[in-house]
Amino acid sequence: MSTGLKISLSSGSLFTFPLPDAFEMAAEAGFDGVELIINQDFQRVNPVKVVRKLQEIAPINSIHAPFMLLDGWGGPIQSLFHSIDLAAETGIPLVNFHPPSWKHLEIGFWRWMYRIRDFQKEVGMDGVVLVTLENMPCSGRLNINPNILSSTHDMINFIHEHNLYLTFDTTHMGSGKANFINDFYLFYESGRIRNIHFSDYGFNREHLIPGHGHLPLTRFLNHLKHTDYQGCVTLEVSPHEFPKNKNLILRSLQELQTYIRVETGMLPIEEMERFEVLYPADIEENPDDLDDYHSGSSFESGVAV
Repeated sequence: MSTGLKISLSSGSLFTFPLPDAFEMAAEAGFDGVELIINQDFQRVNPVKVVRKLQEIAPINSIHAPFMLLDGWGGPIQSLFHSIDLAAETGIPLVNFHPPSWKHLEIGFWRWMYRIRDFQKEVGMDGVVLVTLENMPCSGRLNINPNILSSTHDMINFIHEHNLYLTFDTTHMGSGKANFINDFYLFYESGRIRNIHFSDYGFNREHLIPGHGHLPLTRFLNHLKHTDYQGCVTLEVSPHEFPKNKNLILRSLQELQTYIRVETGMLPIEEMERFEVLYPADIEENPDDLDDYHSGSSFESGVAV
């Protein structure tokens, strides 16, 4: 059974709040830390000072390298190295990045990746920072994955040959295969998973709250319980999955992190009993509280896709 799990919250899940507020909510909701997405807040600032201030609020378990162009961060290769430097200087153990997209003609990035023989040594400062690659989703009318290493077997071969670790994303894998658990086990048996992005997929929308899509996420957590996985499970949902009221968002986050802990065997099932169902009559008394409560959508700018 997994006993060393950490439950993280992606800062992108609360993208609509200032970063300090998002960190305070993660801490108050009971998460073990945060995955920090490097976004527009890191332009024209000293990133080390920003991160150290945030670490005073909650631990940062991982950094997500930029997936958009940011002033001062360069392209995907330079921004990955900047993220590694930032993690090393602030004691953050892991940096995650997206693979190149052939759809967007990221040829230089593609060639660079294949030239790196040992990512942990050449990019991760000889193991100071764990470097993970994220599996990407299918999208568009043809529902295809427009990134390199879209095949599970191709990605496993690549991360072995180039000494890369993996961030396994459930919504991304589920966009192509609703029953993705076999693929998870192929990755798990490779010994390369160090982080898991956890959210639902359905109705052609990614990063839904568990239960708002059609992925077998409870069964996935039950399977995870019987592995020796010791990394992070990072809740990464769209901010539009939450109500607008801050107190209700906090309540939702508390319930979600408790659900993950219960289904992975970290807490007894009785812990879920303290979360009462909110009935429509309760909502009508405070109509602003649950505005857009079930309005799932994919991530916007500043949130991982």
